[in-house]
Amino acid sequence: METSSVRLPVPGHVETLEVVRHGTWGRPVLLFPSESGSARDAEHNGMLDAVSWLVDAGRVSLFCVDSLDSWTWSANDIPTEDRARRAGTYSAWLSEAVLPFVLEHTGGGQEIITAGVSLGAYHAVHLSLQRADVAPLAIGMSCNYDPTTWNGWGEVGDATYYANPTAYVANMEGDHLEWVRSRVSVLLVVGQGPFEESPTRSLQATREFADILSRKGIRNELDVWGHDSAHDWPWWQRQLAHHLPRFV
Repeated sequence: METSSVRLPVPGHVETLEVVRHGTWGRPVLLFPSESGSARDAEHNGMLDAVSWLVDAGRVSLFCVDSLDSWTWSANDIPTEDRARRAGTYSAWLSEAVLPFVLEHTGGGQEIITAGVSLGAYHAVHLSLQRADVAPLAIGMSCNYDPTTWNGWGEVGDATYYANPTAYVANMEGDHLEWVRSRVSVLLVVGQGPFEESPTRSLQATREFADILSRKGIRNELDVWGHDSAHDWPWWQRQLAHHLPRFV
């Protein structure tokens, strides 16, 4: 398996973030780590091994990215609205640096799949909803999709609203909603085991978000695993390995 890496500058920010690519051919999968994780987490936590047969067969090429969570959503010492503004910097990096990089290095012939675990699932789903023109399919595993519940405090405004899928999807209407309906597909996977309900609220929040998508007529699938399925990498490995072959 061929592996390469690059660091891409973050717009308006002093640092760069890493993108690690595994594989040369196949449909591009943009993979997000868990909270405050790195582009190396998929390899270090067995996720790469779980889907390596798809990479080796040329069916997928994984693009694993760094998070910026410790400066954005996980910076609990600043108000939610300020975190949301900072999160806009990460979204800009994804849209203006990462997506063009992926398209350039895969020929642009196949649409991108986004996938993520825990807080990374939020990034995957949010990105697909924002950039369904190039990344219309999202796979989110074990996530709470409402940032206002992530140790939130302080007054919230537009930055939080437009970073909150549970809010802006619920209010979609008109031509934009019709376009999203025509493009987006969301697969939500969650377990019922340790840490999926407390303290993460992933189980309840995933069900609630699936209901919002359904009420808006946006294609989605909810896959709830058993009471042994925990909020942890061994289960995310199995979930991605179970679902990804359907789409590549």
